[in-house]
Amino acid sequence: MSADRASRLVEALRERELDALVVTSLVDVRWLTGFTGTNGACIVTPEGRLFLTDFRYVEQAAEQVGGFETVQVGRDLLGELAKRLPRGRAGFDDAQVSVKAHARLVERAGTDVELVPAAGTIERLREVKDAGELSRIEAAAKLADAAFVRTLERGIAGRTERAVALDLEHEMRAAGAEDPSFPSIVASGAHGALPHAEPREVEIPSGVLVTIDWGARLDGYCSDCTRTVATGEVGEREREVYGLVLRAQRESLAAVRAGAECVAVDAVARGIIAEAGYGERFGHGLGHGVGLEIHEGPRLAKGVEGTLAAGSVVTVEPGVYLPGELGVRIEDLVIVEPDGSRVLTSFPKELTVV
Repeated sequence: MSADRASRLVEALRERELDALVVTSLVDVRWLTGFTGTNGACIVTPEGRLFLTDFRYVEQAAEQVGGFETVQVGRDLLGELAKRLPRGRAGFDDAQVSVKAHARLVERAGTDVELVPAAGTIERLREVKDAGELSRIEAAAKLADAAFVRTLERGIAGRTERAVALDLEHEMRAAGAEDPSFPSIVASGAHGALPHAEPREVEIPSGVLVTIDWGARLDGYCSDCTRTVATGEVGEREREVYGLVLRAQRESLAAVRAGAECVAVDAVARGIIAEAGYGERFGHGLGHGVGLEIHEGPRLAKGVEGTLAAGSVVTVEPGVYLPGELGVRIEDLVIVEPDGSRVLTSFPKELTVV
């Protein structure tokens, strides 16, 4: 764990008046320690750092985990962790720990330990990326963009949605991605009206819009991008909707900066789309954070509290979805900066014919 992450976490414990934090989410464990295995947990206190794992991962932990005392335990990871908790208030992630796991912690921790719900403690720290994290996300975005270009060069009309999605994912893996950030979306024509459409064994025709949403995971960090392209000439309706979404995307992107209210950034795109008469056809939030997980904080959406911080990475992805007709979504991945944002995705946003 870097000194900066350590100091930020210890400060968060003080703010919550916690004597210790139990870390069981593998994503949070990786962020804290660098450990990429499938069985590990941590105890963090202002005075010490303890990492627990089993026999299978002791050598891996020796290579990956820095700044923690590593302890090999048996199969009962939670029980062994609970026995090592110091007296006082120990926070745990109540959004991740099951009822059964919580009961096990209570049983083994003893009466001197008070288990306190502390969901979001690390997730909020993860929202602001350090330089190494930003570099990894930028590299993932660059890899994914290049894979997209290579896929489009082979054409998409006449191929099935599923074939295009598999081709794109193969290109990302061949370029070094661990895997896609999420199952790629390829949705043509009326199928594009489903925001989370699953690619079908249906050929993509000429003269339609095709929405493609994809991302790469590289060194643990994700990228995310969406483009809507045309397979030949499309009608006036398609161009009208595309132009509307593009304007909403550009104007909301211009509103992204440190200190901006998340709900206000969302409202920029939502207002433009609603004024054009398509408000009910934009039903999801404008964006979300991206990092070790493809969906994490902060969120840009209606009813969301909070402001953007420099160093956060978010998507800006308005869309309009017309059932039975078409769908358009345009998404960039951006780093929040003090006076604006830096876009990580490079593929053009003007309507591209492929």
